[in-house]
Amino acid sequence: MPDLCTEEEVRYLVHTFYAKVHEDADLAPIFNAHVKDWDAHLAKMVDFWSSTLRGTARYRGTPMPKHAQLPKLNPDLFKRWLELFHRTTHTLDNARMRERADMLAPRIAESLWYGYQMYNDPANLPGRLEP
Repeated sequence: MPDLCTEEEVRYLVHTFYAKVHEDADLAPIFNAHVKDWDAHLAKMVDFWSSTLRGTARYRGTPMPKHAQLPKLNPDLFKRWLELFHRTTHTLDNARMRERADMLAPRIAESLWYGYQMYNDPANLPGRLEP
């Protein structure tokens, strides 16, 4: 997978996406309340997407516990995250990278949403995140 995209393309994807998140009326308050060091967060997200898209295995972390402890998340917030992510990927010139990222993002969002519900409301487990 290293030939799918370059590190610069991954960095562009992450930084462009989180710039959109930073300006979003729904997501910005959540991220800004919980991300204390944006440079570190962006670096970790570059590692995550580099591992996911390029197979670099640089990412080290357990995102589920951090996401599960966030207050008052709902499916619309995860759908908004996906919408902004897809808006970002549609600006990419690299079609193969775009297709792979667009295939993986819904799986990631659904996994985090499911984990969030398992932790916070296991009696009401969610279905798929439909657009």
